[in-house]
Amino acid sequence: MYGKFIVIEGIEGSGKTTAVKVVMKILRSHNICNIISTREPESTPLSKKLYMYIKNKIYKESINKYTELLIFYISRIQLLENVIKPALSKGIWVVSDRHDFSSEAYQCGGRKINKKFLNALRYEIIGNFKPNLILYLDVFPSVGLSRIKYRKLDYIEKEPLSFFKRVRKKYKKIVKNNKNTFTVNANETLEKVHFSIKKKLINWLKNV
Repeated sequence: MYGKFIVIEGIEGSGKTTAVKVVMKILRSHNICNIISTREPESTPLSKKLYMYIKNKIYKESINKYTELLIFYISRIQLLENVIKPALSKGIWVVSDRHDFSSEAYQCGGRKINKKFLNALRYEIIGNFKPNLILYLDVFPSVGLSRIKYRKLDYIEKEPLSFFKRVRKKYKKIVKNNKNTFTVNANETLEKVHFSIKKKLINWLKNV
């Protein structure tokens, strides 16, 4: 029996990391215990190393927006082919912190890369592969950024508010046109957000 692929999406401070744990807990409560979690773009040795180069700006040089996009897609294909697809084929469920929506939201929305270019790249690299369910945690950028201000920020997290407003706008447009995506209001308290995730996930599981 083929496993299911569930993805959590959202900007910084939306609560994706915690949401992954909540989703896995709910799945286990429904006797779905053969599960793994992944995180883009850091879940394979190669992808983690590539991301560390740009995250920490090891080489002290400017990062072209196309370089950034290609590194994320290199990381994605490594994760898909070496971890996610093999797991799914064995009946293992996969819950991921980010997937392909992130590139369209951040690189097309935030970095203003032409969507036609991204679509061509996406088709060549991942084809028609899609998650079975996407939970988009929608939070106002000002709220999300206020939640992470006390931690050490990476180069993307240091982008101005206007960048994250573009990212959120693109996310909302993507979600609107995608039928297997549920939006969760992540501006609410942690308890309310988790309750909303639980409600949407349980309803979805009824039809799986």
